[in-house]
This record gives sequence, structure tokens and C-alpha cells, in this order.
Amino acid sequence: MDEPPLLSRLSFESVLTRRYVVASYWLVVLFALPLWWSTTSIDRLSLPASRVHAQQRRNVIFPVHIHVNSTAISDVAPFIQEVQQRLKADTYTLQSSGIDARVSDRRLDSSAYDVVLSRGSRDPTVQDRRLFFDIYPEEDGLSWMTSVMRLTDTVTQLLAPYSTYSASTVRELRVMKYSPRYRLAFTLLNEDAASGNAAMSWNIKESISSETYFSILDRLSVLHNFTVESQVQFHAPLAFDPRTLRVNGTEEHGLTQEDLTVFINSAEWTLSSSVSNDPVIHFVLFVPSSSHSPLHILDYDGLRSRSNAFMLPQWGGIVLLDKSSSSHLTASDLDPAFTIFRYQLSTLLGLPDFRFACSRTKRASSQIGSSMRYCADAHWKTWRGVQKRWRASWAHAAASSSVAVALRHSSRALSLSSRAFFNPGMLALLYFPAEHKYAVYTPLFASIAAPLVAAVVREVLAWRRSRKQRRAEKIADARPVEPERRKVD
Repeated sequence: MDEPPLLSRLSFESVLTRRYVVASYWLVVLFALPLWWSTTSIDRLSLPASRVHAQQRRNVIFPVHIHVNSTAISDVAPFIQEVQQRLKADTYTLQSSGIDARVSDRRLDSSAYDVVLSRGSRDPTVQDRRLFFDIYPEEDGLSWMTSVMRLTDTVTQLLAPYSTYSASTVRELRVMKYSPRYRLAFTLLNEDAASGNAAMSWNIKESISSETYFSILDRLSVLHNFTVESQVQFHAPLAFDPRTLRVNGTEEHGLTQEDLTVFINSAEWTLSSSVSNDPVIHFVLFVPSSSHSPLHILDYDGLRSRSNAFMLPQWGGIVLLDKSSSSHLTASDLDPAFTIFRYQLSTLLGLPDFRFACSRTKRASSQIGSSMRYCADAHWKTWRGVQKRWRASWAHAAASSSVAVALRHSSRALSLSSRAFFNPGMLALLYFPAEHKYAVYTPLFASIAAPLVAAVVREVLAWRRSRKQRRAEKIADARPVEPERRKVD
């Protein structure tokens, strides 16, 4: 029986063909490696850290002019001088916030803050950019110095609220998350229209279009796009019974502070539509039923509060309407409620009343610098498709041609950065980091690379053996053949 031929000597295979096959596999791997690397690698985004660091090293100073208008003091110059010296000596609050306060009895520009002094003992009140402050009527030096100290403390608290107010954190928790679009949902809510004490309709369109409320919407149009919707509900029962009170022989009802936290009955009340995913700010005008009227808000001591409105953080505001005089609420009837709604909207959007904006600007600059240092130190990596949006957000944030333009650019920058963060391409950073890549590709490439490397090693060894064999054959062929000697007997 004939033996099978050796595999290396098959008629359809040669050494050169086998080596071409092995080389073709490696050529495919080498040419495909750059494509694989470019499609699976995550490029690091180059942020303008040097520009931000350069701006951070600069001391931001905000000049503030305070105009003192006084008819209560004959010689106001010493009073102003003493207040100025005390403001300059306050290095912890004002200077750390970057505020350079200048007090004088002359109005230098239209952006100055007004302080109106008068004789009396009333508490300081604020109206727009004007502070009404009463100094003690006594003319002695102690009362004069006490008034100076009180005015200095009041001005300091108003100019740098985040350095002096411990309630700043609570105030920030009320503010809704920024969004370029908001829906304002106005609801006239009757607890029980069948009880007789109900408002069946309201002139909501005229109230929103009035100067009291529309002015704030017009000013905020630079930052937000508002969509207004309204509705009237005739049956919205409370999930609890208000507390019954006896005041001067009259039965009244009150809401405790615990009741306010569960006032909104989300299970039975439909306060907004679901036509879009935009954040909703609710404004509810609640008309209690005749069995719960009049309805008041109680303070922590259980006493009747002077306010008939309250807010729910990051949700909206509620105003209680004790008793409806008619079934239709006119614009004049709604004016007190919409004045409160205007204040609640300002609070929910984080707008200051008499607060000086430089403290927020200072803090924003510090937060940007901290973010940049964190990004640079942590070696953040981003998907290539996100780079344009990141760069666009920083470019928009760098604009400073005017306040209105800066607000528009900052709004655009925040939207772009949020869109970039939630980009689908960013999922690779969260769920597929470099360590996971090695764990996934190592078993795949190991099983492919093992036979390829073994084939190369085998061919190299075979080539070295054949080369050594050919060299030995050449040496043997080149050696001269000696003639055979015969042995003579």
C-alpha cells in the first residue's frame, strides 16, 4: 500500500503560496487597524483652559454708587463719610465679593441706588432700587452712631446677600432648573362649585396682558420663551380637613405648615396638560368651598398669618381667595393675586429684588474657573461629535458686547452644554470606558492573533531551516572530491 504524500509536498501547495496566504492575513489586519482605531477611539476635547485661567487671575471689581437723599439731617456729609468708612473697612463681606461701594449725596449716574433717610423708628423697606431707611429721632451721638451702623449693615446685606444671608441656600432650593422654554399654567381652582362659593370664570387674558404681569414676561423674553395656558376647575376637594378656629365668635378655617406641604392633591387634580415636555410653573388661585370659608394660612405658632399665599419649591405658587364676590372675576379682582404671582414667578426663576447682581457674577466666574480646573485635572474625554457643541457653548459664554447679548449667549451656552452632555455619543464615556474596551477586545483578538502569530513563527522557523539546509548544501557542493587511494599489498 502506498503511503500518503507529505502535506508540505501536496501538488496544489507550495511554500511560496503558503507564505502569501499568511502575509495576506497580516496585511488585512494592518490595513484595518487604523480604521478600527479611528472608529472606536474617543478623542479628548481641548477646552480653552488657558483663557479661563487668565480671566480667573484678574480681580473682578464691581463699582456701586449709592445716592443718599436726606431731608431729615441738616448736615448729611459726616453721616455719609462715616458710612463710607465703615463700608470700606468691611473687608470680609464687600471686598471679598468684589464690590467697591461709593456713597455720596449726589447722583452720578442713572444706575445708582437710592437711600432715602427720614426720622422715625420703622423697619427698612425696599422698593425697586430704592431703600427707605429711618434714623432715630434723637440728636445725641449714640443714636447717630447706631443709625450709621444699622444703615451700614442693611446696605451690606443688600449688596452681598450670599455672603451675609444664611437663607441663601434655602432660596436657591426654590429656584427651578433653567430651561429656555417654560409653560405657565394658571388654574382657577374651586374646591366645590356646588356649595355656592365659587368663581365660574375669570378675565385671565386681561390680567396677564396688564402691565403688572406682562412687564416681567417681556423682560425675561431674552432668556426664556413662555407659553401660557389657563383652565377653570369646578371640583377640587382637599385631601385633608383644614383646622377649625374660633376668632371673635366667628368660625374660620386654617392651613397649618404641615398642610401646605400636602395641599396639592395630585391624585385628583389635573393642573396642566401634557402637550409638551417643557417645564411647567403652576399658578393656582384656590377658592374654598362654603364649608371651609374663610380659609387662612397659619404660622408655626398656630396664629393667623397676614399672607394668603405660599409657594412650593420648584413647582409654583398658590393664592387663597377667601370669598368670591361674584361668579366672574374681573381684572381688578385678580390684580392682588397677579401681583403675588409676579413675585412668585421672580422667586421661582431666581430673580433678585434689590439684590446686587455682581455677587452672582462673581460666584459664576468662580464656578466656571472651578469647572475648568476639574475638567483639566480629570482629563475629561469627549466624543468627537460633541466637540462642536462644547466649543460653541464656550464661545457663546465669552460674548460680552452688552448685557442683553450676554444673557442671550449665556442662555444659548447653557442649552448647548446640556444638549452636548445628553448626546447619545456621550454614552460611550459612561458605559464603555477604556478598561471595558480592553476586557471586550482581548478575548476576540487573542483567539484571532494566536493562529496568525503561530503561522508566522512556523514560517520563520521553516525559512531558517531551509536557509541553513541550502547553505550546508552549497558548502558540500563546493568542497573538492579527493581521489580514492588503492591499497597496495
